Amino acid sequence: MFTGIVEEVGNVAEISSHRLVVRAQSTLEGLALGDSIAVNGACLTVVEFTTDSFAMDLSQETLDRTALGSLSVGSPVDLERAVTPTTRMGGHFVQGHVDGVGRVTHISGTPETRVMSIAAPEEVARYIVEKGFITVDGISLTITEVATNSAGSTFSIAVIPYTWEHTVLSSKAIDDAVNLEVDIVAKYVEKLLPER
Repeated sequence: MFTGIVEEVGNVAEISSHRLVVRAQSTLEGLALGDSIAVNGACLTVVEFTTDSFAMDLSQETLDRTALGSLSVGSPVDLERAVTPTTRMGGHFVQGHVDGVGRVTHISGTPETRVMSIAAPEEVARYIVEKGFITVDGISLTITEVATNSAGSTFSIAVIPYTWEHTVLSSKAIDDAVNLEVDIVAKYVEKLLPER
């Protein structure tokens, strides 16, 4: 379980078909084998670490359902360690189970407030509501606008300077892939409602 509050931006040191190695600093504090770390919002298990990096195995399922396969050596990645009983819940409950991959469609605004729009796949869009939570590459964000047209569904987020400067969002460009995780409550509510 995570909060969507990014602790650090690390960098990909190595990536192969089934292994990801990330260089980091603060994320390594107190690290142990088997720990869970959200990398761009995908919960991964630490299988090896050194004084300046940690390694995780990537299953085919993870590669198929996330944008991690589009990373390359040097790519920045959002990092968050799993919550503890004393963790402040500054974001929202995040599982680290990516629901789908979105694409950046628009970036505008000023350094004080940037707006980013993201196209969401249909299986994710159904859970997106204005003022609801969403996780984009591991970042807990509030949805400011939802739009649906013949091209599909998009949503927008307002990005404050701190978030822009301390996450991977500042490295994103139009058409870049991003990992999306919707609020788990929406999925449970849907499951409990009678079929129509």
